[in-house]
Amino acid sequence: MKIIRSRLSRPAVPAARSAPSAVAAMVMALAVLLAGAQAQARSAPDSFADLAEQLLPSVVNISTTQVVTGRNQPQMPQLPPGSPFEEFFKEFFDRNQQQQPQQQRRATSLGSGFIIGSEGLVVTNNHVIDGSDEITVILHDDTRLEAELVGRDTKTDLAVLRVKTEHPLKAVSFGDSTKSRVGDWVVAIGNPFGLGGTVTAGIISARGRDINSGPYDDYIQTDASINRGNSGGPMFNLKGEVIGVNTAIYSPSGGSVGIGFAIPSSTVEPVINQLIKFGEVKRGWLGVHIQSVTEEIAETLGLDKAEGALVANVVEDGPAAKAQIKPGDVILTFGGRSVTAMRKLPRMVADMPVGEKVKVEIWRNGKKETLTVALGELEEGEQKMAAMNGGDSGSADVERTIDDLGLTVTAVTSTTRERYELADDARGVVVTGVAGDGPSAEKGIRPGDVIVEVGQEEVASPADVVDKVGKARKAGRRSVLLLLEGQSGLRFVAVKIDKG
Repeated sequence: MKIIRSRLSRPAVPAARSAPSAVAAMVMALAVLLAGAQAQARSAPDSFADLAEQLLPSVVNISTTQVVTGRNQPQMPQLPPGSPFEEFFKEFFDRNQQQQPQQQRRATSLGSGFIIGSEGLVVTNNHVIDGSDEITVILHDDTRLEAELVGRDTKTDLAVLRVKTEHPLKAVSFGDSTKSRVGDWVVAIGNPFGLGGTVTAGIISARGRDINSGPYDDYIQTDASINRGNSGGPMFNLKGEVIGVNTAIYSPSGGSVGIGFAIPSSTVEPVINQLIKFGEVKRGWLGVHIQSVTEEIAETLGLDKAEGALVANVVEDGPAAKAQIKPGDVILTFGGRSVTAMRKLPRMVADMPVGEKVKVEIWRNGKKETLTVALGELEEGEQKMAAMNGGDSGSADVERTIDDLGLTVTAVTSTTRERYELADDARGVVVTGVAGDGPSAEKGIRPGDVIVEVGQEEVASPADVVDKVGKARKAGRRSVLLLLEGQSGLRFVAVKIDKG
């Protein structure tokens, strides 16, 4: 930060004449400071009472009931590990459990939701109503209404309910969460621990959080108090607009520790509109498996920045395959939007209509290319990778140690297939040994992994690997890009070339 200081010099006029001017300047400066302080004070509300009074009638409690089948029996006592009575009590309780008849009981759970539109529609989380036999919506005036499920989406954890009533319901509208900034005030209303109509306030702590709960994570983080029972409740801005749906908390203790997460309205609104229209969500599907572009991978591919999504595999006959997208391509832009990080691409694809023709800019062989992809429809069955064609190489090439990478490889044969339990159609070169202090070990390569490509070129024998690594070293490359197939599926790994 640059600090600028001004120095006042004595004016070349008599002191008697300068005094009033100095006093006037000080008064003006104080006035400006006071006005600034008042403006800053106005940015933080003195009270949330008017906003809460306006919004409370639009927030509902959701009670669900389901029938649970199980055996009613006492719990086994806690015994010290290795106690002589431990095995005795275990056998007793196991035998008693088998003799006890199955019993049914009704279990209830509580959550939150909010009213939208004029047709009695209620938005909540899918996990609030998942598996329930009965759903009851409880209004702010304690009116209880039976609800029916309109539609739900497990990938974003959202659901829409419908209630019928002769009295008009007060609805709220969505705001634009993309305009919300870190530090903005937010208000959460919900049903924590069954205490309905609870209002809490805080700020937006962070945006774009990925908590590994689903493929489209893009949460708003807040320090507004959110607890069990708040799920499905709305997060409001100071205009009274819904900018998020409270969904999850981080809590080692089970209570609020000031880290709560809400699905942003930019994600919620299009999903809700599809659920209302179709009863389900229809998402675009590209048909690729992708991974992040690391600094090392970017260097091996000649990219200036570690951005984009690296295509690890392409589903046979999928939209990407038909558009000639290939493994090893890096997707840089999708539909004119930059793919700054791998995890952003799935959401970009999902937001596009099924059948839409989209321009995709890729990085291939050191230059940019633009392809056009006609998106398919995402379905669970289409997520499975097509089997890779190929057969036993039949190569009698001996085992080779590649010191540059710190690993030992051999050919794919019937013997190595059986030893490492490889698929019948496995192709490439099998890793049989990894130096514990070598560069391959640092990247998690293990015996049994199959090297399919080196430097984006297929390999069929250990000699191929040695040759391509040697060429990369002579070219002055600091690392070489391997395409591996192992327990985690196909993945690209940039392995440093040991200069020792």
